[in-house]
Amino acid sequence: MRLFDERRQLSLMLDYSFGKGVSSALPKDGLKLIYSRKSGRVKQVLYNGKNFATMKPNGAIALSVYGATLLRRRKPFLKNCVIVTDDAAEFVRRGKSVFCKFVKSAGDNVLARSEVTVLDGDGRVLGVGKAIVPGSVMRGFKSGVAVKVREGSKL
Repeated sequence: MRLFDERRQLSLMLDYSFGKGVSSALPKDGLKLIYSRKSGRVKQVLYNGKNFATMKPNGAIALSVYGATLLRRRKPFLKNCVIVTDDAAEFVRRGKSVFCKFVKSAGDNVLARSEVTVLDGDGRVLGVGKAIVPGSVMRGFKSGVAVKVREGSKL
């Protein structure tokens, strides 16, 4: 028996992971949650047949570029984003890691090993991945990887 409907469950998970109010950017229709047959836990979220997000075994939400593009319209979501210089934008689109010297700014919620979205200066999604160092120190370092990009936008 499920305590919440699927959309409400996803809303709670997004607000917890990315900040209160982020779930208001969710579309009203077209969301589908795929559950694990063994554990019954949410495994993947689809929107109109496209991958919106994948749920990791530790409970974290790994957004796809498509999912991050839909959520970036909400101001609280920007606290989980890293903005890079124009020099690094093309590399991130191809799925390459972000180095600290190319980070312009990082949101307050960017912690080591947290899921982040990489944006260009105009706010377009370049990729999604995992932060290696906290956002508060990314700009202070001149070498080393800041974000390990899992998926680039390939535009």
